[in-house]
Amino acid sequence: MKLNRKIKAYITIGKTFGVWVSPIITGIFLFVMRTFVSIGLLMDKLFFKMARKPSLQSPIVIVGNPRSGTTFLQRYLIQSNLGCGAQLWQLLYPSIVLQKLIKPLLPLLEKISPARHHSTAAHKTSLTSVETDDVGLFFRYFDGFFLYGFLLSFADEDLFEYFDPRVRNTSKRDFDWFESVWTRTIANQNVPYIGKLFSLSTNLPAFQKRFPDAKILYMVRDPLKVIPSGLSLVTGVLDKKFGFWSLSQSKRDQYIARLYRALVELLRRFHEDWTNESINRSMVLIVRYDQMMSNFDQLMDSILDFIDQQPSGKRKSLYLKDDDYRLSFLYGSYLTLTNLSEQDWLRIDQQRLTPLFVSVHATEPSLRSKLLRNPKAIDLLNQLAWFSKKRIQKKFYSKTC
Repeated sequence: MKLNRKIKAYITIGKTFGVWVSPIITGIFLFVMRTFVSIGLLMDKLFFKMARKPSLQSPIVIVGNPRSGTTFLQRYLIQSNLGCGAQLWQLLYPSIVLQKLIKPLLPLLEKISPARHHSTAAHKTSLTSVETDDVGLFFRYFDGFFLYGFLLSFADEDLFEYFDPRVRNTSKRDFDWFESVWTRTIANQNVPYIGKLFSLSTNLPAFQKRFPDAKILYMVRDPLKVIPSGLSLVTGVLDKKFGFWSLSQSKRDQYIARLYRALVELLRRFHEDWTNESINRSMVLIVRYDQMMSNFDQLMDSILDFIDQQPSGKRKSLYLKDDDYRLSFLYGSYLTLTNLSEQDWLRIDQQRLTPLFVSVHATEPSLRSKLLRNPKAIDLLNQLAWFSKKRIQKKFYSKTC
């Protein structure tokens, strides 16, 4: 299906809300913004090595329907210094060079920010608020579920299939963009990126294939509560911007029926991939909204264990894990070599940390990965070859050969 998204959105807005001039002004502004962003991204590649070859390791991504607790959890984890996420202005202007120029202008830009249309009844939103990464995709490519949910659901024909990754697969483009933005966001910070993508519910197997070490926190809330709440959120934004509730009953009913179907599809698609085992379950933690409301401390213990993190401000000994190369060197504990960063390998080499004790389990890559429930476990033979090349003594322990 071929579709000129900009023209289709313009005609749809005009026919639905009777607004023809302001969308042209908005379109010109977005064109200028995208041009500056493109120039800034090119300049990033000149001045920053990581912008030329972005490499993202172990991101934490929160997935789930709107109004399932995703925003609260993302902001809580970031405020607890467990990682870093992109603020809205960073998603709109992801270039490092451009951000240095724009940051002093944020108070002025706040007056024309898209955040001013967001309902504060849901959660506070501003240019400096951490927001869903779906926003960045919308403003960069004028595409994705944001475009369908807020604009093209009003079109004469239902265009939902156009945004279905099984029908029109834009995974490579989208994932390349996320990696580029996320790498820039955490530049020079030794922390994981904490993102939020509600649209990922329909395409999680492909995302895991691209980012096999990503930790996924999937939010679950009663559909009878989360879907009406999601509908209320979107219609509230549309009413504030265009006057949604002044539309005819038939037009409102058509829109709500289509958005309802899209929100249900997000739930159905994840359930289908989960039950078919298309998803690597070992890298997904199911987070229940009702538990977050009733037993938050216990839930956070589970999340911290899953993402292999500890909040800041604790005693230093708590930050040492059983599977830690420093403990292996000092006390002879065994490690699986699945959680070492580039800096860790460099330190082992530079400080000649030998011997190290390696828990093998299996040498066949797929079997070891299955036994340890970790996609990084497949690299064992290359890692052992690296030890030999660097003349670092290693000792083995194995139950399976």
